[in-house]
Amino acid sequence: MSAPLRFPWENAPAEGEATEIRDGVFWFRLPLPMKLDHVNCYAFADADGWTIVDTGFDSRRIRAVWALLLEGPLKGRPVARVIVTHHHPDHVGLAGWFQREHGAELITTRTSWLFARMLLLDEQMVPVNETLAYWRAAGMDPEIYETRKAERPFNYVDIVADMPLGFKRIKEGGVIRFGARDWDVRIGNGHAPEHATLWSRDCDLVIGGDQLLATISPNLGVYATEPEADPVGDWMDSCARLAPFAQDSQLVLPGHKLPFTGLPTRMRQLIDNHHHALDRLLEYLQAPHTAAECFSPLFKRKIGTGEYGLALVEAVGHVNHLYATGKISRVRREDGAWLWQAKGQ
Repeated sequence: MSAPLRFPWENAPAEGEATEIRDGVFWFRLPLPMKLDHVNCYAFADADGWTIVDTGFDSRRIRAVWALLLEGPLKGRPVARVIVTHHHPDHVGLAGWFQREHGAELITTRTSWLFARMLLLDEQMVPVNETLAYWRAAGMDPEIYETRKAERPFNYVDIVADMPLGFKRIKEGGVIRFGARDWDVRIGNGHAPEHATLWSRDCDLVIGGDQLLATISPNLGVYATEPEADPVGDWMDSCARLAPFAQDSQLVLPGHKLPFTGLPTRMRQLIDNHHHALDRLLEYLQAPHTAAECFSPLFKRKIGTGEYGLALVEAVGHVNHLYATGKISRVRREDGAWLWQAKGQ
């Protein structure tokens, strides 16, 4: 049997401080202004300076935290390179700042770089028609719809620094060297397209980003940019591909929460959790429902206003998967919402 999950550190480092994971490997925690109130970042010592993995948002507060880290635990040595696991703002937000202000090389997957560059250019003052149509199709609560329709939406450029041209690509099957170690690049999908995970050949470390988390599951959301996407299917395929590489002895450095061991057990849990959620959802869809009405079977808790957007896109992700696998059908309601129902009902 695989070993259970274990957490070598009970507490995360305080803001502006670091925990030394291994000789020359440091763990930081940066604040986020949301319910998931932090992101983990890591630094690896190299002969020419530091290699940073993920960066946090671009905000005055986080730049100030980085100033403390650079002068404190990182001892004033230069940042030679930044590795970005995926394009989400809490991971890529300050990559461009490190490039421009510190001369760091950016290393990431091609899809992550292209998404980041594209989203930086896509500033919107009000939600565009495609977004409004997506919300209606998902059955968004009418009151929330009217409020968000009139608001300036979240824009990537609000919390991601401008990124100059140029990056070094990593891809599936590649090997990259930093921190005096060679790392195999293994790609996951579902939470973000072409999400990089890094598996050390020379020690027991695995950099998991948001693909390998211990006590939470990453959001598997569908957005107006690709409303027919199946991130749940992509996610489960990725878990199945990555599982054979997992070993009990590996120490996983995740994008959120605490570093952990017991990765084979966690890989099974990640797959099983979504199968169970899909089973509950399919039972619920014996009667027709919109995606927005599916929060209860999926999340088994009340969803507040602050979580509504992420819950909605994940609900769409799960009904899309059941639809893609032929288990449910859909019909368009007069108000534009899709009604989903198990086949044969």
